[in-house]
Amino acid sequence: MRNELGFITWYTDDKLAIYFSTMPCVAVRYIAPTSTNEEKMSITRFPFINKRELKVQLVDKKKGKVYNFSIPKSYCYDGASIPKFFHRVIGANTDNRFLIPALIHDAICENHGYVDNDRDFSTEVFNALLYVGDVGKFKRFLMKSSVTCFQKLFCKW
Repeated sequence: MRNELGFITWYTDDKLAIYFSTMPCVAVRYIAPTSTNEEKMSITRFPFINKRELKVQLVDKKKGKVYNFSIPKSYCYDGASIPKFFHRVIGANTDNRFLIPALIHDAICENHGYVDNDRDFSTEVFNALLYVGDVGKFKRFLMKSSVTCFQKLFCKW
């Protein structure tokens, strides 16, 4: 289903809506025999890549605000930032259910202005994207709570 601008409706409820210009396309980056040490370090730190430009529209229905931004083709990110000791409970950062939520959330975290520095809204967007990815309620709660704590303690956001 598409909205009036032709964007794909990814999620909508009475609080927020998420629209994409096209289907997100994420891939894994691999170290090749020809990779330089710099490339190896980059791939190890940011193993995922956005394969096409993705225009995102987020609607905060509570505040009546609409946010539009693009995630460029070749944007690299680390996936869901899940410490290894939580992998048994939550899952690994490579779990495909986390890749699109992490893509959008990482882009927002690197560019707070995309959502007018609204940390709570960015977390709600992350939670909604996890829901679409069929992540269970308990795991979503853990991930949402972890993101909130991390952002408050380490990111001063």
